[in-house]
Amino acid sequence: MQLPAIVNEQEWQQAHRQLLAKEKRAMRSRDALAAERRRQPIVELATDFRFEGPQGELTLAELFDGRPQLILYHFWFPADGNPCKGCSLVADQISDLAHLNARGTSFALVSRASQAEIASYKTRMGWPLPWYSDSQDFQEARGTTEYFSLDVYLQDRDRVFLTYETRDRGIEEIGTVWSLLDRTPLGRQEEWEDSPEGHPQGPPFQWWRKHDEY
Repeated sequence: MQLPAIVNEQEWQQAHRQLLAKEKRAMRSRDALAAERRRQPIVELATDFRFEGPQGELTLAELFDGRPQLILYHFWFPADGNPCKGCSLVADQISDLAHLNARGTSFALVSRASQAEIASYKTRMGWPLPWYSDSQDFQEARGTTEYFSLDVYLQDRDRVFLTYETRDRGIEEIGTVWSLLDRTPLGRQEEWEDSPEGHPQGPPFQWWRKHDEY
């Protein structure tokens, strides 16, 4: 493997300060983007979608669990099918929900799988996350029946609004696995990355496993 330039500590500090300055500029750009998200127009959704939870049927409004905001991850897990390994990697990275809840925000997963299938997989993975079955056509309406997506909703009295969604690599922004690997010299070790000659690289996504399958 070809190593980056090896320098003394003073030279390293100088190069690192330059890198950190670029990171700070990127952080301020992300702050500006977040400010723009908070001002983005919103669209009202119907509230008659129905879901199945461990305690029975719920409406879309009830998924908010009494809080004004809801982050909903569409987890690809079809009925009688295999749960997505990429979605499993995302769910592994969701921290204790108390921190989100304290800011008036609920988080939940939604899939087409039955509650029995979901409960079994939650037990296997050790996840305490709220997870609901789409018992009508919600995921079809959101275009996620064979896909994954992250949605954000706002509730104002009896009205529900879609405020944000992201898919594909946009999902990686919420995951610590990717952001931590991006800070290592070998990176994610995926072939699309711009890495020094000789660094280990392979196809993207294929290294992902359910955490008990590595």
